Amino acid sequence: MHSAGLVLHPKRDSAPAVEAVLGWAANRGIKILGIAEEIVRLDCKAVGVSAEELATQSDLLVSLGGDGTMLRAMRLADGQRAPVLGVNLGKLGFLAEVDVPDLPGALSMIDAHEFTVEPRLAVDAVIGGRTVTAFNDVAVVRVPGDGGALVAVRVNEEQFVSYAADAVIVATPTGSTAYSFSAGGPITSPAVEALLVTPAAPHSAYGRGVVLSVHDTLALELLPGSGRLAVEVDGIVEGYVEPGERIELCARPSAARVVRLGLTTFFQRARRKLRLSDSAEIAPSS
Repeated sequence: MHSAGLVLHPKRDSAPAVEAVLGWAANRGIKILGIAEEIVRLDCKAVGVSAEELATQSDLLVSLGGDGTMLRAMRLADGQRAPVLGVNLGKLGFLAEVDVPDLPGALSMIDAHEFTVEPRLAVDAVIGGRTVTAFNDVAVVRVPGDGGALVAVRVNEEQFVSYAADAVIVATPTGSTAYSFSAGGPITSPAVEALLVTPAAPHSAYGRGVVLSVHDTLALELLPGSGRLAVEVDGIVEGYVEPGERIELCARPSAARVVRLGLTTFFQRARRKLRLSDSAEIAPSS
């Protein structure tokens, strides 16, 4: 490994984690890069580069923050060679692999090649001729005061189901534990290549979600009578759509890769982070 890049949370204190990465790198002759406007506030020895240079010149990206920082690092890694190691600085940190106290050990495991990389699926959405990419989800969401979401789901150019709801969410397996989960969607292993379509607060008689293959084509079409809807991409509003407009969505497997050290499984993380519990009718296992 010749270089590693840092992706920092804009507000949280990442200095202890940065120092751990810099100490590890100094002993191995590894250059540490960071986005110039992010690392300037730390006064550290990382080399300031542009976001594009960080993505293309790094052999490893280290995300220091929460899930939002991890998603940003995955977008930077999209189509590049560098996998992403997630280091949790927040409370939930579902996507992160390690907490800060475990970072030195994690870096040693990377040195020893005691890790695997896990491919992550992205979804590309075409909004008004512009393509945006999500690793969690794309959602069309009602704007308060503008009416609800009336959305037809078209699969392989056939209308499959229409929803009247507060929102319609198209999630990747990575995003299955985010907005889609809050709306009643299933928890989905990241090893599954699929898109999950889930209505939030549905008003229609059919209010269940749909699981689609990555080989299916998908479009969301706003029906007459729908309100103007915000288009949220990984939680960020990227635009608005009106009745009669449609959003084309396409799954893209293996868009980015994340580092897994084998310390926990996806299901252990899901159970702990989402505080899943068994039915009261089931006796605890010994």
